[in-house]
Amino acid sequence: MKRLFFSLTVWLSVVSAGLAQPSNPPETAKLPRIAIAGLGIESSTFSPAVTHEEAFHARYSGEVYNAYPFLMPVAPLRKQAVWVPTIVGKSLPGGAVTREAYESLVNKTLDSLKKYAPYDGLFLDIHGAMSVQGLDDPEGDFITRIRKVIGYKTLISTSMDLHGNVSWRLAQNTDLMTCYRMAPHEDAMQTKERAVVNLINRIKSGKGKPAYKAWIPIPILLPGEQTSTRIEPGKSLYQQVAPLADNQPGIVDAAIWIGYAWADEPRNHAVVMVVGDDKANVTQSAEKLAQAFWNVRNQFDFVAPTGTLDEVLAKALVSSKRPFFISDTGDNPTAGGAGDVTWTLTKLLARPEFQQEKGPSLIYASIPDPELVKKALAAGVGGQVEGTAGARVDARFAPPVPIKGTVQSIVKGDINAEVEVVVKVGSVNVIVTQKRKPYHKEIDFTRLGLNPRKSDIVVVKIGYLEPELYAMQADWIMALTPGGVDQDLFRLPYKRIQRPMFPLDKDMKTPDLSARLVPLSGETK
Repeated sequence: MKRLFFSLTVWLSVVSAGLAQPSNPPETAKLPRIAIAGLGIESSTFSPAVTHEEAFHARYSGEVYNAYPFLMPVAPLRKQAVWVPTIVGKSLPGGAVTREAYESLVNKTLDSLKKYAPYDGLFLDIHGAMSVQGLDDPEGDFITRIRKVIGYKTLISTSMDLHGNVSWRLAQNTDLMTCYRMAPHEDAMQTKERAVVNLINRIKSGKGKPAYKAWIPIPILLPGEQTSTRIEPGKSLYQQVAPLADNQPGIVDAAIWIGYAWADEPRNHAVVMVVGDDKANVTQSAEKLAQAFWNVRNQFDFVAPTGTLDEVLAKALVSSKRPFFISDTGDNPTAGGAGDVTWTLTKLLARPEFQQEKGPSLIYASIPDPELVKKALAAGVGGQVEGTAGARVDARFAPPVPIKGTVQSIVKGDINAEVEVVVKVGSVNVIVTQKRKPYHKEIDFTRLGLNPRKSDIVVVKIGYLEPELYAMQADWIMALTPGGVDQDLFRLPYKRIQRPMFPLDKDMKTPDLSARLVPLSGETK
């Protein structure tokens, strides 16, 4: 009996250990071991909002695979390595991350990496524009601490958003680095897959770390709405990247980072980086891209017409094009805004055109307020609700806005908003959420019973329209409204970015755009 009990105990412990390990293909003895980790957020230091750990919706162990279609069980890449997923956390853009949240997520990642070491490679999936209270260059700090755990023999391939920032420390501690080549980021998953393919190729070929990493800081700081690859000069500038990366011998990858304009840190500026084994091609390609970027700096302009809110509304009301989209840009939650600035909504509801039910139909997306949501839940669909909404976090520009209207719909279960309600005030359908949420897909509206295609005007807290909204609009203008991600950079109180910086110092001298060779990870030269 004792022997049976012992055997059963051993069997259960083996099964439990197997379940705890990441799922991998059989016959893995000769496959490289590659870890997966990452933390990503775009966070404004000009917003009073703060970001806590739960906002990252962290995935652990096997859950990590769900973030990457190219690593699903049937995907060819899944069979190319023994994958060790640790922690990947991605938050909606927002305010600075609390130090407590950052330390908790980082330490959990490090503990997991320690548990399953060693590794041949690490796929590091970050954004590059994280701000953390009391800490400069969080991504540089993160990768440095990872290196202390996994050492310098492990190759790190880093995938980033082109609106991220590449500090010298981040560049030195990674081996392979790339970023998106499109804004809007329609190539996000392709970029992550490219980072993984580059990593596998370097490990399996035995080539290891590329011999050269050319890094060129460019003193340009512009918002994404002025550097979109939909229009010139961003379109042509970014079209130069792939030919260099794919066709130049001795180059593994090339990338241009626009940088993140709404955080006041020394690392926040544009960067060009090229990695590879041919020193001449690597340095010359980096310098070519950097010079091309600098040469077109005065040509960057907004991706859509802009104006004050009054100017934009005047055009929308007289236009025959429907639906007419207006981007409420200053509090854009997809760029780091708090999401609850009420300045625009207050002005909309005060307009006589929208105060009657038969006025021009308008959808406003959105304003977070848990208290008003609670009242709407109590009233139910068809019931009347009265209260205030917004300005719980960012009341610098307007106080909470009075809302009195009919509850049109209530939907629960969204991963970000949690609960969404539509309250009709006059001819305006106001979307009120439990927690802030960006609205950038048609289903975001239709699941609430709203049809943006049949609305006269749709006002969205966003910058450039994401692809689905862009395809839907008959006309579109960006309203230059106040908030934590104000598009007018001259209104922001920069104190710590490196100066001179274009366009803040428009007449600055031409900077040194020669390539700087970054030491290989683990080297100190």
